[in-house]
Amino acid sequence: MRTPVIAPSILSSDFARLRDEVDEVIRAGCDWIHIDVMDGHFVPNLTLGPPIVKALRRHVQATFDVHLMVESPERWIPAFVDAGADILTVHYEATPHVHRALQMIRESGKRAGLALNPGTSPDGLSYLLADVDLVLVMTVNPGFGGQSLVPSTLAKVAEVRRMLDDAGRQDVHVEVDGGIHAGTIRQARDAGADVFVAGSAVFDEPDRALAIESLRAALRE
Repeated sequence: MRTPVIAPSILSSDFARLRDEVDEVIRAGCDWIHIDVMDGHFVPNLTLGPPIVKALRRHVQATFDVHLMVESPERWIPAFVDAGADILTVHYEATPHVHRALQMIRESGKRAGLALNPGTSPDGLSYLLADVDLVLVMTVNPGFGGQSLVPSTLAKVAEVRRMLDDAGRQDVHVEVDGGIHAGTIRQARDAGADVFVAGSAVFDEPDRALAIESLRAALRE
């Protein structure tokens, strides 16, 4: 299996100290920085926009994994590309033109991700297998941090991994987001995930290096 990627979500960080928080988890050994963008429509919460990402990009060299929980993501893709995103993930449920959105991301030179909510079947992925670099299986309903993993989503992780492998797309990451901590990360890994978004499991801990090492230790068990 792929080398696991730990991607702390800044949704759980202290926004008043955002640059310092990001610097700290990078020094603590994370792999990517996961950036949750919420528009107050597709999900009930409202977070941050391209100017914040652009401001961070000037000071941070890590991979920016930008998760667009927004309606009509096509409207926002160019701005987040310009802001410095490395990966842009759009929701299958957020636009009737998801293929177009994925094409826009790839044509911009960025990696394209497709996210699936807990209640969304992965069947539609079969028509998009050639157009994705990452599939994000939401293991909670999106919109808020600190939720518990929905157990039934692990079967979807396994199904997505099988679909990708059967299509010869072993190069595609399978990411999980929601309820990931030392007690659940190995289950997600065993199901086929290789990118693990962890918000409160990292940012709620005073020792971020220990928190990230605890996640990696759980993967090794």
